[in-house]
Amino acid sequence: MKKSKTNAPQPILVERLQTGVRIEKRLLKVLKALAEYHDLTLGDLLEGIVLHAFEGKSPFGEESQRRIAELKRIYHLDLDASASHRLEEKKDKPIKRKNNDHKR
Repeated sequence: MKKSKTNAPQPILVERLQTGVRIEKRLLKVLKALAEYHDLTLGDLLEGIVLHAFEGKSPFGEESQRRIAELKRIYHLDLDASASHRLEEKKDKPIKRKNNDHKR
């Protein structure tokens, strides 16, 4: 990465897209709380996690790992990597209609 005269990394201009990703509820709560803790947007946090994962690197240091463990406890997130690719969405319960709800 090019560095400016002040030795700070120069920004990389990118095009971002809005997406409607579905994600497990408790996992999202932990991610949002972690993003807030690091003063990042959720998108920035996810981009960082993915870019690190693509290179086989851990995106989090020891302090962040401790914070994640605390957030998982707070939000009752008991999933780990072994749950990956096994999560299935609950089926919505059928909506019970009152007799007068289906007037024609």
